[in-house]
Amino acid sequence: MQEELGFVGLGNMGAPMAARMQAAGLSLVVHDTNAAATQRFVDNGATAVDSLRELADRVGTIFLSLPTPDVVRRVAQGLEGRALVRVVDLSTTGPEASRAIAADLAGRNVRWLDSPVSGGVSGAVAGTISVMFSGPRQDFDDLRAPFEAIGKPFYIGDSAGLAQTMKLVNNMLSATAMAVTAEALSMGVRSGLDPKVMLDVINVSSGRNTATMDKYPNRVLTGSFDAGFTTGLMSKDVRLFVETAKTLGLDVAACSAVLAEWDRALEELGPDSDFCRIAELAESRAGVSLRAKEREGA
Repeated sequence: MQEELGFVGLGNMGAPMAARMQAAGLSLVVHDTNAAATQRFVDNGATAVDSLRELADRVGTIFLSLPTPDVVRRVAQGLEGRALVRVVDLSTTGPEASRAIAADLAGRNVRWLDSPVSGGVSGAVAGTISVMFSGPRQDFDDLRAPFEAIGKPFYIGDSAGLAQTMKLVNNMLSATAMAVTAEALSMGVRSGLDPKVMLDVINVSSGRNTATMDKYPNRVLTGSFDAGFTTGLMSKDVRLFVETAKTLGLDVAACSAVLAEWDRALEELGPDSDFCRIAELAESRAGVSLRAKEREGA
């Protein structure tokens, strides 16, 4: 009989990852505070349970995809059951929280395995996200099937928190690209350049990055702002990076400046806004728009 896998958190990222596991033939037992979110999986053969205790009594491996470290902590505290042996955290929780949770669960003979992901909702749907893992190598090898169902797995190391640190490094660079590209393009438009032409040039030149290659041409210039990742979550990730760097005694002046811009975005745009809307801050300061229709109507 095939081993059942637990999955908690069927939101923007969790739902497509769980769907890919299910499509790969893996047997899922799902739980979410939103009962409607579990129904599509039940319709496709999964089992839904009403509580974390029921889930931990039933399966040995549980995957989590949750929005904030506080939510991850609360869920981890509720994961007590006779069957549970390991929890795989696909969330961006941060290394400090990860190590604390790992120590707590070790007292219950449960292994806490870091496995944050990157690639956005579109990557989760397509199965192209990166899956960063830290923990015992044997667990990584045992979990190859679900990891390969959702994306490309990378073994980062054996210590709790290492994969979380890797994810923060990645998201710091992504957040920087989003914020700085907004100001660079806004300056160009203010000078008379066409934003589409700028992106065409940048994307075959040394300034290209994921923001110029995807977010700006497909979600900012079009005005769709539909990346599926919120300003609140990106601000949280940047703050975790800066806080982690400071605990290491590092002076991260440039990253702190990026954090200030994301804090401004959080205040002005709200936590639930699409994170691509950070472009609007630079546009407003420069008195320009990167969207053709708005420029033509000005």
